[in-house]
Amino acid sequence: MVDPRLPTDPAQPAYGERGHWLAWLAAEAWDHIWPWSRAGLQRQRMLQAAGFSIALAATVAWVLAATGRLTSGAVIGWWFGWSVYEVLVRLGGKRYVKDGPWWGRTYRVASPMDMICYVSFKNLLIGAVLFLALKSAGRLVA
Repeated sequence: MVDPRLPTDPAQPAYGERGHWLAWLAAEAWDHIWPWSRAGLQRQRMLQAAGFSIALAATVAWVLAATGRLTSGAVIGWWFGWSVYEVLVRLGGKRYVKDGPWWGRTYRVASPMDMICYVSFKNLLIGAVLFLALKSAGRLVA
């Protein structure tokens, strides 16, 4: 039986075409932060279980960095490891990328290189913001 809440098109997220722009924007933000999908959780149980541990470890690494107990190199290493894992998870459950401008709602099926580029750029931006915030607060050890 097919779950009606799941997208039938692998290139179209569940929130892709419907909804108010504010709900769509919130769903977009969540989609960028949360790499797991309902379908992916069903298909990749072992990878997903390991991933929750990796996500927790990456979060702990950022918290340790914020308290000044972790060097910047360690934070970069954890973030890189998380990015590699995220590519694998997204290829298994959220295999789509945006086609066209960021404000558009056109998606396409992602190739492995599309996903590597998407995750790398997204995590580079998120990591840079977190890194600069910690550095400017004087919480990051060089």
